[in-house]
Amino acid sequence: MKSSFLAGFIFPFHLKLQRRRDMKSKEFEVIIIGGSYSGLSAAMALGRALRKVLVIDGGKPTNRFTPYSHNFITHDGRKPEEIASLAKQQVQEYRSVVFKDAFVIKAERQNTDFLVTVGSGEEYVTRKIVLATGIVDLMPDIPGYVECWGKSVLHCPYCHGYEVRNVETGILGNGDYAYEFGTLISNWTKKLTVFTNGRSTLTDDQRFKLTLHGINIIEDRIKDFSHTSGAIHEIIFESGMSQRVSALYSRPAFIQHSELSDQLFCELTSEGYIKVDQSQRTTIPGVFACGDNVTKLRTVANAVSLGTTAGMMVNKELVLENFG
Repeated sequence: MKSSFLAGFIFPFHLKLQRRRDMKSKEFEVIIIGGSYSGLSAAMALGRALRKVLVIDGGKPTNRFTPYSHNFITHDGRKPEEIASLAKQQVQEYRSVVFKDAFVIKAERQNTDFLVTVGSGEEYVTRKIVLATGIVDLMPDIPGYVECWGKSVLHCPYCHGYEVRNVETGILGNGDYAYEFGTLISNWTKKLTVFTNGRSTLTDDQRFKLTLHGINIIEDRIKDFSHTSGAIHEIIFESGMSQRVSALYSRPAFIQHSELSDQLFCELTSEGYIKVDQSQRTTIPGVFACGDNVTKLRTVANAVSLGTTAGMMVNKELVLENFG
């Protein structure tokens, strides 16, 4: 009888103790959502600041379509996954930082903290959130575009322009974007054509300046891209005509990769990026953002810089709060 009584008393006590331990193991000072370059950089800064950090990543970085990364000193020409893998190894040396492979489906404020839920239903509590969730490019409905994206259809001359210098190059765009990129890309090649894919919206002055510098303008509707394993070599028009190109610059529309910024009521810019200040704070206290989701300057170097800044500023905010 005595043994049975004690067992009935001790068992629920151990259950309560285990629940407390489980809850404690799921409480963090900072949760970083997104584990690519920007998220990893924020994690390193916070790990070096002795913060208890959870990095949750679903494994779909924005630049996963690009075979090689450039213009990032010490890593120029390396594969993006190699850079990210080495970065993760180095961050894992800081024992206060842990990783979880998952997609975050929900984030909400609970009093002074945040509750973060992943796809399996597991919940985590944190004082601060860093959104390093990236964006999703909305590819135009042109056969061959998706296959060429990141390989020969490019978004940034600073990332890829040197590799396609002095070749037949196109710009897929219209209006101000076509003019701006026409002037910019002329630095890398003089064999340049603007494809407006329909009636041009360039101003008379813009058209005059482009043609003055030998930049052609073709308004024909595009039917498809002829390519070999993502290497574009010809644009086919609905008229049956074609134009040879070896590289094409394009800036497709995009959306945020995650709905978390909406769930947390973060304000967006007019272009659709998460609005942040110089410290990477969003418009919601306790929520920071960094990487491609906050800027159109989509380089690895810039993502790393923004992530490092976010990590340092989150730590500073925690220090000041703890000081009272």
